Amino acid sequence: MSVNAQQIIPKVIEKEAKIALSHYPELADTSIEFKFKKKIKKSTMQAQPKFASLFGSKKKRSYKILISKRIKIADTVYKTKDIPSEIMIGWLGHELGHVMDFKNRSGANLIGFGLRYLFSKNYIKRAERMADSYAVAHGMEDYILATKEFILTKAGLSQKYVDRIKRLYLSPEEIMD
Repeated sequence: MSVNAQQIIPKVIEKEAKIALSHYPELADTSIEFKFKKKIKKSTMQAQPKFASLFGSKKKRSYKILISKRIKIADTVYKTKDIPSEIMIGWLGHELGHVMDFKNRSGANLIGFGLRYLFSKNYIKRAERMADSYAVAHGMEDYILATKEFILTKAGLSQKYVDRIKRLYLSPEEIMD
C-alpha cells in the first residue's frame, strides 16, 4: 500500500494510479483512497465522496475509488489487477473525472447527485459522460480510447454490459472530436 499525505493506493495499481493522478494536478492535495472491493454492482469501479466528509468544507472532503477485485470477461474471471496497464489507467482516469465533478459540489448537492444517480438513467448518462469529458480534457484521451476499445471489442464482456457502456458513456468518435 502506497500512502502519501493525500492518497492511499494499493501497491498492485500504484504505477497506474500515479500516472492517472499526474493528469489531474488539481487533485494533488485531495484525499483519495483507492480500495479493492469484492464486488461492485453493475460496475468495475466506482468513485464517491466519503460520507462523513460531505458535511464539512469542500476543501477537506475526502473520496474513495472502489475497484472490483474481479471482472468477468467472456467465461473467464480475471483479477482486476491483471488488466493491461493502459486500460487500468483509463479506468482510473475516468473515476478521477468523477472526483473532479464532485469537488465543486456542496454536500447537499452530492447527496442529491447520489439519489438522482440511483433512480435516473438519464442522470447516470450525464454523470458518466461528464467524467469522460473531464478525463479527455485532462489529456487522457488515449487512455480513455484504449479502455473503450478494450470494453467494446476486446474484452469479451457480456453484450448487456457492452450495450450499457455504449448507452451511457462517450463513444470513441465523441472522444476524438
